[in-house]
Amino acid sequence: VQLQAFGGGLVQAGDSLRLSCAASGRIFGALGWFRQAPGKEREFVAAIRWRGGQTYHAASVKGRLQISRDTAESTVLLQMDSLKPEDTAVYYCVGSSTSSLPDDDKAWPYWGQGTLVTVSS
Repeated sequence: VQLQAFGGGLVQAGDSLRLSCAASGRIFGALGWFRQAPGKEREFVAAIRWRGGQTYHAASVKGRLQISRDTAESTVLLQMDSLKPEDTAVYYCVGSSTSSLPDDDKAWPYWGQGTLVTVSS
């Protein structure tokens, strides 16, 4: 099972960034994103059901960060707009064989290596 996240980098507040995660090795029921800021606990960002495309976003990112999927490329995307310094974190792609969309990190068995997003003020 592989979840490879790409697209992190250094941007300024107000900028946009798009993360992508290539999923392979098994059939996933759902994919999602978590993030962990320096000195803080891991935080749920968003998740998407692979079949059907239903999404669930954390209240803190709703309206600015949007999850989507490209079924042809087996890729899950995270479009991040109007970025704020508090969005600075390592972003992790996660996967599950079930189609539920939990915001508990313990419910996601598959994790990618993470990609760092730094938003300067």
